[in-house]
Amino acid sequence: MRLAAKIDANQKSVVTALRKAGVSVASLAPVGQGVPDLLCGLAGVNYLLEVKDGDKPKSAQKLTPDQVKWHEAWQGQVCVVDGPEAALKALGL
Repeated sequence: MRLAAKIDANQKSVVTALRKAGVSVASLAPVGQGVPDLLCGLAGVNYLLEVKDGDKPKSAQKLTPDQVKWHEAWQGQVCVVDGPEAALKALGL
């Protein structure tokens, strides 16, 4: 049985900024197993974003072992962002 998904403190502000910019956003955090936190859609393109808390030290922003494994195996786009500005930039906004 999986415990509740751990969501970074800034994920809500990332989602708010993306939606304000017209991006469709779905949380994948409950999936776990290293899958990125957010599925975003903009102008017919899907983006996967892993949200890390930019207010934490860099050592606390590292990918978990499951995330590293998932990122290495994934053959599509995925981006790690540390806040709203980085998320918007990752989508070219």
